[in-house]
Amino acid sequence: MKYLTFSYDDGVTQDIRLVELFNKYGMKCTFNINSGLLGKDGYLDINGVRVNHIKVKPEDVRYIYDGHEVAGHGLTHPCLARLTDEKIIEEVEVDRVRLSELCGYDVVGFAYPGGDYDRRVSQLIKNKTGIKYCRTVTSTHDFVPQDYLHEFNPTVYHHKEWDKLFELGDKFLSLKTDTPSVFYVWGHAYEFDIHNSWDRFEEFLKMMSKAKDIEFVTNKEALLDRR
Repeated sequence: MKYLTFSYDDGVTQDIRLVELFNKYGMKCTFNINSGLLGKDGYLDINGVRVNHIKVKPEDVRYIYDGHEVAGHGLTHPCLARLTDEKIIEEVEVDRVRLSELCGYDVVGFAYPGGDYDRRVSQLIKNKTGIKYCRTVTSTHDFVPQDYLHEFNPTVYHHKEWDKLFELGDKFLSLKTDTPSVFYVWGHAYEFDIHNSWDRFEEFLKMMSKAKDIEFVTNKEALLDRR
């Protein structure tokens, strides 16, 4: 009845190292990718620190994320709430179809680019695309399942809430429950490069991996298959 799931955005080359960590500890993750930006080189300047923001190549998607879940993140990472209905549907559904072709299975998940959405956007995606769930960027700091899956709020954002991540981890490990509980962590793999926090995240994975009553699942498994 306890599910731990992860969600990482943008489809960057740091995902390769992150997949290796998840595999090492027997965990699963959902990676949210912009199919229209695959193979693009770039970097980000975050608080004076330059980090690579290089997108994986389309031909590498299937093997890099093998054993995990690929989900949509918008064809070109737009601010969806600023677009027309038709453009929203195009950005989401074309992305979903392309990713499905690359992965060899039906992509059904989505993360709002930049966390930008409103009820019009979520209803359009729900009613006009093949997406079955959408992740926001609003932390709940709890493990309570939510009914409206097209505006699903995660538990915690690892990069800006490190102390909360470990605090919630301890709470989830000790949790006794007879009802489904979901611990949902999200972020971007390139953020581990900012302060070289890879070891800190591995410490969290190691801590959680020792639990015997937690199932390590993808977003789809946590939100759709286990309901």
